[in-house]
Amino acid sequence: MKNKILQIYNNITQRKIFPTVIKFFVWVTMVLFWWIVLTHTVDMPSEYKLRHSTDALKREYVAMSEQYDSLARIVDNVVRRDENVFRKLFESNPYDLSADLESERISLHEQLMHMDNIELMDMLDSRMQSAYKKEDMVVKSSEQMKHNISTGSLSIDCVPAIQPVNNKQLTLLAAGKKPLINPFHRTMREHHGVDYLVAEGTAVFATADGTVKSLSEKNSSHGKAITIDHGNGYETSYSHLLDIRVRKGQKVKRGDIIALSGNSGLSFVPHLHYEVRYRDTRVDPVHYFFLELNPEEYQRIIRISLSSMQSFD
Repeated sequence: MKNKILQIYNNITQRKIFPTVIKFFVWVTMVLFWWIVLTHTVDMPSEYKLRHSTDALKREYVAMSEQYDSLARIVDNVVRRDENVFRKLFESNPYDLSADLESERISLHEQLMHMDNIELMDMLDSRMQSAYKKEDMVVKSSEQMKHNISTGSLSIDCVPAIQPVNNKQLTLLAAGKKPLINPFHRTMREHHGVDYLVAEGTAVFATADGTVKSLSEKNSSHGKAITIDHGNGYETSYSHLLDIRVRKGQKVKRGDIIALSGNSGLSFVPHLHYEVRYRDTRVDPVHYFFLELNPEEYQRIIRISLSSMQSFD
C-alpha cells in the first residue's frame, strides 16, 4: 500500500514539474529573443545620442570634401589658363621648378635602396671628403678676402652685393644670365644680365659705392641707362630707365636711389635690366646678392633665374 502511494505521488510530481520547466525555458527564450530584437532595432536615449553624435561631423566632412573638389578644379583651371598664357606669350612650355630636383631625389633614392652598408659608408665618406675640401676652399677664400680688406686693396662697400630694387620676396626677378629667347627677334641670344619685372617709377638703388661713369639719355637699345664704376675692376649698369636721378662723375653710396625704372629703349615690357662687370667681363649678378640672401634664398633665386625662358629686351 505504501509503495503504491509513493508511485502515485511521484507521477503527480513529474506531471507538475516538467510542464513548469518547459514553460520556464520557453519564457526565457522569448525574453532573450525580444531583448536581442529590441537591442538591435530600438536605441536607448544614451545609445541614440552616441550613435548619432558623429552625424554632424560626417555631413561637414562631405560638404568640405565637395568644396575641396570644387576648389581643386578651379585651381587646376587657373594653372592651365596661366600655362596657355605663358605659351602664347613666350612660345614655350612653362618651366617646372621642382621637376629637376624631384627626378634627382627619386634617382638618389633608387640608388641608395640598391646599396649595401659598405657601399653606403663609402658614399658617405666620399661626400664628407668633398664637403671638407669645399669648406677648406671657403675658409681660404674668406681669409684672402679679409687680408685684401685689411690691406686696403679691396673694400666690401665697393662690391655690388645687393639687388638693385626692393625684392625681399624674390618674386620680381624674371630673367637670368643665360641664352634666352629675344622677344623682338624670336631667336636665342645670350642675355648678359638679369631682368626685374617692376612697374614704371620703381626706385632703383646703387648696389655698391662708386662713381657714376656714364649716362645714356638717348633712345638707344638700352634706353636711358646708368653705368657706375665701383673700382677694383667692378662696374654695374642699369638700363631701360624712366628717370635718372644722378649726374656723371657723382659719388654714390650703396642703397642710394639713382633712378626710377621704366620702359625706355628696346624694351618688351616695363622692367629693369641690371648687369655686373668684373674686369670687363660680364658676370652673373645673382651671385653678388650675398649681403641680402641667406643660403636658402640664394638657392631659390638661382632656380628662379634658371627657370626663365625669355628676356624682356
